[in-house]
Amino acid sequence: MVNQAPQDDYDDEKLARQKEIEDWLPITSSRNAKWWYSAFHNVTAMVGAGVLGLPYAMSQLGWGPGVAVLVLSWVITLYTLWQMVEMHEMVPGKRFDRYHELGQHAFGEKLGLYIVVPQQLIVEIGVCIVYMVTGGKSLKKFHELVCEDCKPIKLTYFIMIYASVHFVLSHLPNFNSISGVSLAAAVMSLSYSTIAWAASTSKGVREDVEYGYKAKSTAGTVFNFFSGLGDVAFAYAGHNVVLEIQATIPSTPEKPSKGPMWKGVIVAYIVVALCYFPVALVGYYIFGNSVEDNILISLKKPVWLIAAANIFVVIHVIGSYQIYAMPVFDMMETLLVKKLNFRPTTILRFCVRNFYVAATMFLGMTFPFFGGLLAFFGGFAFAPTTYFLPCIIWLAIYKPRKYGLSWWANWVCIVFGIFLMVLSPIGGLRTIVIQAKEYQFYS
Repeated sequence: MVNQAPQDDYDDEKLARQKEIEDWLPITSSRNAKWWYSAFHNVTAMVGAGVLGLPYAMSQLGWGPGVAVLVLSWVITLYTLWQMVEMHEMVPGKRFDRYHELGQHAFGEKLGLYIVVPQQLIVEIGVCIVYMVTGGKSLKKFHELVCEDCKPIKLTYFIMIYASVHFVLSHLPNFNSISGVSLAAAVMSLSYSTIAWAASTSKGVREDVEYGYKAKSTAGTVFNFFSGLGDVAFAYAGHNVVLEIQATIPSTPEKPSKGPMWKGVIVAYIVVALCYFPVALVGYYIFGNSVEDNILISLKKPVWLIAAANIFVVIHVIGSYQIYAMPVFDMMETLLVKKLNFRPTTILRFCVRNFYVAATMFLGMTFPFFGGLLAFFGGFAFAPTTYFLPCIIWLAIYKPRKYGLSWWANWVCIVFGIFLMVLSPIGGLRTIVIQAKEYQFYS
């Protein structure tokens, strides 16, 4: 029995070290969030700059299919979000704090990682790069509107200016510490969505408005349709961070975290509907198929209002960038501390996060063809993680009765999601190819 003591000490030490790491990692370090935190984190994650591209997506889809896809996406993503919230604590005494932990539970340790992590990283890093470009473009637009006689500044520099904010903000340690940023971002998203549709309404319908498809050839129309699907898929992508957001809510067996989380999600989804439907429908109704891929560009006047809306977009994408970067920071820090046995120190965190911000900034400056990237990433990675991965995990774990309601609901989502995943990157890739022809690097 003599050898038992060192072993116990070793186990205690190991547990203590694990606890130290858990308390240090961004997602598990603070579990005292209120339900309204989840509401504005979800709004910030969900309502991206994608909302400003919705009228353009409508012009590619047309009235009937456009409205159908918008509503269907809203319903399906709400359903898959509910599944994620339910599955967070389905094993008593354990919480799946990260998307890939849920994947590992469903598909096994190795396979779960290989299925979930690449997709989640494509989504989160993709969003961060796209938001670098959006932030830069909106700042540039603001500069042009406010100061018409100024010397034009390259987009590259504006992306650097936008990134400078993140070199500071990315050092906030965890989700709760960015809740202020996130609240500001959520308020902004409602504000600029309202500006977008209210300013359109006050303009009135244009005389020469047309609602037909813009492309001359059948092939062009079909490709545009696919691309529009990708834009809509991109607009509904908050699922990659939902478990990570829920992980910050306290939980006891009597009061599981899914109660407050679900309350927050409902509020978030009502806000999402208030942002998306008026912008998409009013924008398309007023401008028809001549609407730009960012509706604020179509609304030239009143100048001060559109300038304000552009600044709101900048503030919002600052918040969104942080929310999507947090799980990536978590993965990078977990890898360094758990696998490569680095000490969990501030210096490590400082280096990791600055590196990430610099990398996304560089990629954003190199490839700023914004719209095509959205449709491409949208179909490629958003559709799986948002539309059908939760359903597949649900089927794998709960094994609902064949041909029952739950079984049908999940299969409908899976089919719809796969349809989106296959079609939208095709349209997006074509857009990228067309735009890349005329593009000079770092211009």
